[in-house]
Amino acid sequence: MAIRVGTASWTDPTLLASGWYPPGTDTAEGRLAYYASRFPLVEVDATYYHPPAEQTARLWAERTPPGFVFNVKAFSLLTGHPTRPAAIYADLRPETGKQTVYPKDLPAQAYEDVWSRFLSALDPLVEAGKLGAVLFQFPPWFTIRRSNKETLVEVQRRCSPLPVAVELRHHSWFDGDNAAETLDFLRRHELPYVAVDMPQGHRESVPPVLEATAGLAMVRFHGHSDHWTSRDIHEKFGYEYSSRELHEWAPKLRDLAAHASSTHVLMNNCYQDYAQRNAAELADLLTSQDAG
Repeated sequence: MAIRVGTASWTDPTLLASGWYPPGTDTAEGRLAYYASRFPLVEVDATYYHPPAEQTARLWAERTPPGFVFNVKAFSLLTGHPTRPAAIYADLRPETGKQTVYPKDLPAQAYEDVWSRFLSALDPLVEAGKLGAVLFQFPPWFTIRRSNKETLVEVQRRCSPLPVAVELRHHSWFDGDNAAETLDFLRRHELPYVAVDMPQGHRESVPPVLEATAGLAMVRFHGHSDHWTSRDIHEKFGYEYSSRELHEWAPKLRDLAAHASSTHVLMNNCYQDYAQRNAAELADLLTSQDAG
């Protein structure tokens, strides 16, 4: 029942300005090393906006201690999100006047090449044993349907043998009997499901379904901001969990972990040092005798 707790960022500008890093910790190497001395896990969100370079992944591996793990968020194009052409590898960018493009806007071979380059860039993490999973966060319009289930299996096939985890952001996957169908499907294919804690009552809200569908279980905490629909990312995720909330979550996470070989818990309330302080408190709760 191994539980790793970390955050979804270590370089957010508001975090750097918060004073969480000690004075003098002002280099990329120093910040990552300090973060890795406090937590065993981090999620890389920057790779959603721009695919990583292999040299960058090599530096991540070199600058962290043995046993440290990175979850890497899949590039937006690979999950069907609108993607800025400038974010795509220069030699694979489609010639277009569109501000954003989708997979269908690229020649088939170019799209294949994006996949292969993205995955090969992670080789240094794989070789160092530091790749936790590739996180595929699908868009809010990715509903429950046969073709989308086939997409989940295709993503897993493309990434194999690298581990993947899927976050589903449309309520249809969990409406009524669909919840059992969704979880059964993920279990049959040994696809790790990413549970989320987020504000409810919005178009893209999904309930916090804590289920292990594979050896890896994952939970991402998005917070409960009153400004969830804001385009300002810090208003959207700027929520600090109270000690009471974290105390309520600890036994639920321990129960989830009892049904998985490894459990990853990520605080995604990335504003100032909210995520880091919440993650540290939650980690303490999960290792204390009175967590239950």
